[in-house]
Amino acid sequence: MVRMLMLIVAVLCGTATSQLPEFAQQYRQRIGGAIDALQEVMADFEADASQFGLTVDEAIARLKSGADDFARERGETMEETRARLSKLVDQRDALAAAGPFARLAVVLESMDPKLAQSTAEDYEPALPVTMEGAVSAGLGGVAGLLGVRFLVSLVNVGRRRRRVH
Repeated sequence: MVRMLMLIVAVLCGTATSQLPEFAQQYRQRIGGAIDALQEVMADFEADASQFGLTVDEAIARLKSGADDFARERGETMEETRARLSKLVDQRDALAAAGPFARLAVVLESMDPKLAQSTAEDYEPALPVTMEGAVSAGLGGVAGLLGVRFLVSLVNVGRRRRRVH
């Protein structure tokens, strides 16, 4: 019975972890679209600022220091938009330079929460046919197997202690 449980857990864990490279790939696809959209917003803002002889920094500062709550909030939003755009461009460049396994680390280390959530909401599982997917599946299977073995050993230790008392 325990061996069957270990096998089931190993298969489930392997299946789950095999999806990490696919999630990272779908996330990478979304980065380009998010960058394009944010660049368009920043280009429009820059054009508006230049109409009034302002740089982007000056326009954001003016909005943030305005007397009107709406203008201050808009200044904060534009500052956050610019920072997010910069972070996504850096992440895209890091992903382009990274190898297959390193891409997983890049996504996990610097994941954009909004982009990750939208990726997860539309995520479509896929069969791992890459080396990256196979290794992820294998590592997950081994982790699941070791986890069950550890839990079984804890249960056995508890049983042995009860017998001794």
